[in-house]
Amino acid sequence: MKMINVAVIGVGHLGQYHTKVYKSFKDVELVGVCDINIKRADEIAASYKTNAYYDYKTLLRKINAASIAVPTKQHYKIAKALIQAGVHILIEKPITENLKQAEELIRLAKKHRVLLQVGHIERFNSAVRALKKIIYRPQFIECHRLGAFQPRGIDVGVVLDLMIHDIDIILHLVKSDIKKCEAIGVKVLSNHEDIANVRLVFKNGAVCNITASRISQETVRKIRIFQKDTYISLDYVNQEANIYQKKKNSIHKQSINIEKQDPLNEELKSFITCVRSNKRPLVSGEEATAALKVALDIVKKIHK
Repeated sequence: MKMINVAVIGVGHLGQYHTKVYKSFKDVELVGVCDINIKRADEIAASYKTNAYYDYKTLLRKINAASIAVPTKQHYKIAKALIQAGVHILIEKPITENLKQAEELIRLAKKHRVLLQVGHIERFNSAVRALKKIIYRPQFIECHRLGAFQPRGIDVGVVLDLMIHDIDIILHLVKSDIKKCEAIGVKVLSNHEDIANVRLVFKNGAVCNITASRISQETVRKIRIFQKDTYISLDYVNQEANIYQKKKNSIHKQSINIEKQDPLNEELKSFITCVRSNKRPLVSGEEATAALKVALDIVKKIHK
């Protein structure tokens, strides 16, 4: 099997994990890691026995694929350069700062025939995958995504930082256009909204209530889905799910048997598989752009 040469561009908190996973793959050659922070690049490169680079342009002719895990403001510039060089990319969410940039990356990826995958990692959560056959027509969805404040993520607000995960999952489940959106958000510790609550009403009648906070003392990642005669509760963190179903005149609880797997490992494994087989990724540029559009609309309403 031909080795695929990969690199990780941006080796902060998340990029380090990408590096670790790629290093564990037998069919992948980790050519190097890249970061403008020379000390950090050297440190991660030494830890995973690979090469350190400080300018992503020096990697363009040495790799087939790359993970882009830099701040959102740098996504478009770096992704564009890699795509034009024929490099397949997995870019962390959100895909870009704005829709124009996202649409341009999609166009370029098609033109240069390269894979464009976006890191909406919850799609690879074992619990989410286990429920695909059970969820058929959600009527009400409630999401809570809460976490402690992390200074590294404040280049965007909580909607683009955390809530966009749930937006992507909801769009994937509901499969309908949005009819109405109500949103409120509050700045607490940064210059962007740090806590937000959103209510989405879809044209098919589904209603979703989403809360995201990055100033919570506890970590919560939960989604509750209600459809006819069925209530589903899913815990992203513990990868657990329970189904409550109405049978005759009583409610029956059933725990779903889930084979727990590391979502990032599954995401990068899928990325490499798609690169090899030229398959459409689970989260394409188009789907990521749809989630970004909703997220930007929410941010706009909050600012108003």
